Amino acid sequence: MISNSFYHQILILLVSGLALFAAGCGASSVTGTDSQGSNKNAAPAQVVSTNKPKILAFGDSLTIGLGLTEKESYPSLLQEKLKADGYDYEVLNAGMSGDTSGGGLERIDWSLNQPNIEIMVLELGANDILKGLSTDQMKANLDQIIRKAKAKNVKVLLCGMYAPLNLGGARGQAINKAYQDLANEEKVAFQPFFLESVGGVARLNQADGIHPNPEGTRIVADNVYKSLKPLLKK
Repeated sequence: MISNSFYHQILILLVSGLALFAAGCGASSVTGTDSQGSNKNAAPAQVVSTNKPKILAFGDSLTIGLGLTEKESYPSLLQEKLKADGYDYEVLNAGMSGDTSGGGLERIDWSLNQPNIEIMVLELGANDILKGLSTDQMKANLDQIIRKAKAKNVKVLLCGMYAPLNLGGARGQAINKAYQDLANEEKVAFQPFFLESVGGVARLNQADGIHPNPEGTRIVADNVYKSLKPLLKK
């Protein structure tokens, strides 16, 4: 069970601006958002040129690894797991601290233009939820991101987020339903909750009580890997 206080803490930090993140992560902070929370100065994924097939980890501060070193982020841990199991993929960390679904939609074309991308792990929407942005618009933005990936023959793993418990009512139900409906409609792989077994567990999160610590991030990486494996090829 995820506590209300956990989400309240997330709301305070994210709405005030997630500008502090690990210097080694190599992504810019988000500035200048419009009424839908879209980014005006979104940083793209790192440019790469190897011929290996790519996995694009596309998301917000949970993807970039806020408060962690680059090697402790879930995309880096995922890279290690793939290598250990004989999968010859390169994982690209395209996380953006504070990003919303609207911001992701603005920068997805650039990110998908990286060479040889075969799979995208999509983790976005938490900031839309916590900033009170439209659930319908969030779903529409994520849908467009998925469609852009599929148009390039990129497989998608959609990672969902749960609504804060204190929302309740119709909006909370709509949020929880939006991700599952989207996965069904677009027929993409689906992980219902990105922070499964980590969110709200104090010992698995950093001092802010929000972002996973190295131990928690290892669990996140394990969960993503399990959901990702059916999409992989050796």
